[in-house]
Amino acid sequence: MKKRISRRRKRAAVPAKDRLLGPIVIKGVTHQEVAGVRLDVFRAGSGRVKRAVYPPGFRWSRNMKPRVGTALCMHAHVGFLARGHVRGEYPDGCRFDIVAPQAVLIEPGHDAWVVGRSPAVVIEFDFEGATAERFGLPDRHRHS
Repeated sequence: MKKRISRRRKRAAVPAKDRLLGPIVIKGVTHQEVAGVRLDVFRAGSGRVKRAVYPPGFRWSRNMKPRVGTALCMHAHVGFLARGHVRGEYPDGCRFDIVAPQAVLIEPGHDAWVVGRSPAVVIEFDFEGATAERFGLPDRHRHS
């Protein structure tokens, strides 16, 4: 009996689409892009749940400052860094270095940037301009 030789080639495993970076299709989510940052925002009561995708090379002081008009980012960030690496600093020299996966708590009054060649994906919970107050955080970074 002759052995049958299969000429069928095994297909290389194709990676699934990266759902963390892909489009969000949920009723009520709004999409926008600001200074190269992709934002998906879902309103939840008086707050919001956001996915922010910061591209490689993004730096707040270079990319966002001209649009916002403040010297530093005055928004508090509370959430979870799901992908990537973010580094930042406050005017007093304090620094932070956040590598995914990790919880995020950044006080107002900072500069921050994406480290490396991959985007940073942050899932945030906020109350727009009242985030620091609603989470009981100081209105800017300072030492007690």
